[in-house]
Amino acid sequence: MTEVTAAGKRIVANIEKVVVGKRPEILLALVAYFAEGHILLEDVPGVAKTMLARALARSVGATFKRVQCTPDLLPSDVTGASIFNPKTTQFEFRQGPIFAQIVLADEINRATPRTQSALLEAMAERSVSADGTTYDLTPPFLLIATQNPVDHEGTFPLPEAQLDRFLVRLNLGYPSAEEEASMLGRLQLRHPIDDLQAVVTAEEVLQCQQAVRLVRVDDKLCRYVVDLIRRTRAHPDVLLGGSPRASLALHRASQAVAAVRGQDFVTPDDVKRMAPAVLSHRIILKPESRLRKVTARSVIEEVLDAAVVPMGGARVMA
Repeated sequence: MTEVTAAGKRIVANIEKVVVGKRPEILLALVAYFAEGHILLEDVPGVAKTMLARALARSVGATFKRVQCTPDLLPSDVTGASIFNPKTTQFEFRQGPIFAQIVLADEINRATPRTQSALLEAMAERSVSADGTTYDLTPPFLLIATQNPVDHEGTFPLPEAQLDRFLVRLNLGYPSAEEEASMLGRLQLRHPIDDLQAVVTAEEVLQCQQAVRLVRVDDKLCRYVVDLIRRTRAHPDVLLGGSPRASLALHRASQAVAAVRGQDFVTPDDVKRMAPAVLSHRIILKPESRLRKVTARSVIEEVLDAAVVPMGGARVMA
């Protein structure tokens, strides 16, 4: 796992040249990438959601495309379309931006449900179907989506089925006063992202993703993950708890965070560390619970406190 840790440190250090004071969120985004998952960045405008996505893409030697989502964006604008070539008198498929290795869907909730669904197959199957033909996407494929939860005018909320496709949902929040002052100094002459160079190749990312799959998870920890998910389904404030896909997501995310930390085995702390980011967008609260200001994150915290943590040394459990 030393190669995974080394690659992770290079990427995090590179992103921190652009995004100030957000190391925990950067690490979570990196974990999702190494776990072969997708990332949803949700927060108010101006807190570097798009900049984090661009910095991650620039740090990796992979192809990158950005899609600015608007209500008039069509599915073919994302996936591509067949264009008639008068020279050959045949239709030729022109690939859309979804065929890049890293795709940024900016303000995804401004796209119509029809266009949002065009992303669903790419996120789940790593492929695109157009004109009766299925095209495989070039690995490692990552979709980073941003959305603004404050301005609801002209937006189309993501359905639960599509939210469930994102491995993690992150909230960046405002920087501290010192961090914001440091940011002003960095941006005085030019933006640091203009000089950002790739520090990891796409092939190295693929190797890291394959290494994550080899991280050992004890049977006790597998049952611990399943217990957490089942407790979300039985929680009195929850209308719909985590699905089996949530169990798989938490399992893989725990493997990835262990690998980034240089471990070849998963500990209960790794599961606890990833549970809020992986599960908070996968549960639906009851309407009366939302009126009482109950949040998904508080429910996850209660579930973590109530679940019995597997005992024994990490090496023994591994």
